[in-house]
Amino acid sequence: MATTPGILTDWPWKNLGSFKHMILAPWAIHSTYSFMVKEKSERDLGYFLIFPFLLLRMLHNQIWISFSRYRTAKGNNRIVDKGIEFEQVDRESNWDDQIVFNGLIFYVVYTITSLGSHFPFWRTDGVIITMLLHAGPVEFLYYWLHRLLHHHYLYNRYHSHHHSSIATEPITSVIHPFAEHIAYFTLFAIPLTTTLVTRTASIVSFAGYVTYIDLMNNMGHCNFEFIPKTLFSIFPPLKFIMYTPSFHSLHHTQFRTNYSLFMPLYDYIYDTVDKCSDTLYEASLRRQEDSPEVVHLMHLTTPESIYYLPFGFASLASKPYTCNWYLWFLCPVTILWSVIMSSIYGHTFISERNTFNTLKSQSWVVPRYRIQYLFQRQREAINGLIEEAIIEADKRGVKVLTLGLLNQGEELNRNGEIYLQKNTWLKIKVVDGSSLTVAVVLNSIPQGTTQVLLRGNLTKVAYAVAFALCQRGIQVATMSKHECEKLRQRVNISQSNLVVHPTTFVPKVWLVGDELGREEQMKAAKGTLFIPFSQFPPKKWRIDCVYYSTPAMIIPKAFENLHSCENWLPRRVMSAWRVAGILHALEGWNVHECGDQIFNVEKAWEASLRHGFSPYTITSS
Repeated sequence: MATTPGILTDWPWKNLGSFKHMILAPWAIHSTYSFMVKEKSERDLGYFLIFPFLLLRMLHNQIWISFSRYRTAKGNNRIVDKGIEFEQVDRESNWDDQIVFNGLIFYVVYTITSLGSHFPFWRTDGVIITMLLHAGPVEFLYYWLHRLLHHHYLYNRYHSHHHSSIATEPITSVIHPFAEHIAYFTLFAIPLTTTLVTRTASIVSFAGYVTYIDLMNNMGHCNFEFIPKTLFSIFPPLKFIMYTPSFHSLHHTQFRTNYSLFMPLYDYIYDTVDKCSDTLYEASLRRQEDSPEVVHLMHLTTPESIYYLPFGFASLASKPYTCNWYLWFLCPVTILWSVIMSSIYGHTFISERNTFNTLKSQSWVVPRYRIQYLFQRQREAINGLIEEAIIEADKRGVKVLTLGLLNQGEELNRNGEIYLQKNTWLKIKVVDGSSLTVAVVLNSIPQGTTQVLLRGNLTKVAYAVAFALCQRGIQVATMSKHECEKLRQRVNISQSNLVVHPTTFVPKVWLVGDELGREEQMKAAKGTLFIPFSQFPPKKWRIDCVYYSTPAMIIPKAFENLHSCENWLPRRVMSAWRVAGILHALEGWNVHECGDQIFNVEKAWEASLRHGFSPYTITSS
């Protein structure tokens, strides 16, 4: 929002939310119906193609968003070090408003005038007129309009909304108040209206011009430089007719320079070119890929989870993971992505870059889904991917790698131990995060608790939690004798502290892992607390019980560039497994935490609090 919002700041359909797209439905249906029922000679291809063209514009913009976020996470050629946060994601979530607005205008013009009907596919004179009018009047008038918008009166009421984004994304280019978009469309309509009036318009001139605007807008607002220097060496005048991402980035950091739309010519004419333009351009091209100190290794949960990655759909990635019904319409695309991710793209990839004070961290994704970890035939391939990632991270000088994968690691890779045994030369520290996870679970149990029920797939964390509770004098019950015997074999626990679930009492605190079903939950007493010790929360079958979050911590404000949620955790809440790796790097603990080894639980907990992390205690019923 602008500093002091002026009139026509909000879009007319703001209150409609996602249903704003229904505004176009009558025209889209009518154009399709008319094209299908009319004779071939009467069909209007231009009218029919308006809606598909709007969809293609959305796809075009989404590709730029995904590409930009992926490149920015890698860090090479990055321009501005500042990252994006949830506030920016929310502010830019209405990027498709301008597409809806343009679509409405196109449909209305077609309806009220005959000038827009029955366009030819191509007219050379119309294309030339469009190009000349853009390079002349449009670029010139935009330059002066832009300078006017930086006058304090208009800037505070309108343009400051756009400049709230210092580290720009491609879609930042269209984040303006409604009044500004009216002014911009009026300018861009000059070539379009002229070709309409002169009867030189064509489908190519209209679609091509709008696509050119989208392309240049998206390119200029990327936070990385990728225009090769050789282009300007081969054709030096190009620097006057095509801007670069670094050129426009200076406008967002300096505010009073580089006002041009796409052609820096007018900045050179009126002496408003930032003197650092060439220097920043060359420095950005030379910038190497980031060398993180911490890498968090994670995997996809379901095929739909690809959309929740930072470079997926920004509006989804900025919210906890939920199964949205409309993603079913993307099933064919999702299946294609699944094939690409799990078969063709055969190694881990960077999804996110973060900084915590001076510590740099990255999240890497193993292109495998949760269900694939359960298949015996998939385990060799998955272990190969994880081992490859560990070796790659070691070569890059990464200090700590966190195995934020399924906590069934004992069966998969003995909690990471096999990688160290196979590659004894590794300098990197492999951490599975068990110590902090145990600490979070222990500190989630209400004070005064004397009895708990442990149920679920028995993992390294479950054994450690049971041992710690028994040491504290808290009785641990299990559902079956088999589970009780497994616990006694693994840890040295007295028979009085570890019992099979008796009928004389029903513990009101359940520590639960995977494989907790509906039938077992129904056995719990009213008001029971379900506290997970696994990465995946149990499905909620009871409305009279309380379900805690999976082990997680609230991150401090100094943790930057966090603009996506982790699985089903809310904003600025991070899983204990991931926090553990950060703590290992911050504290300089020169030890592994894998296999059967668990780092000092109390020490991990104290370090997390000392560095500003705090317990996440939100519950749901």
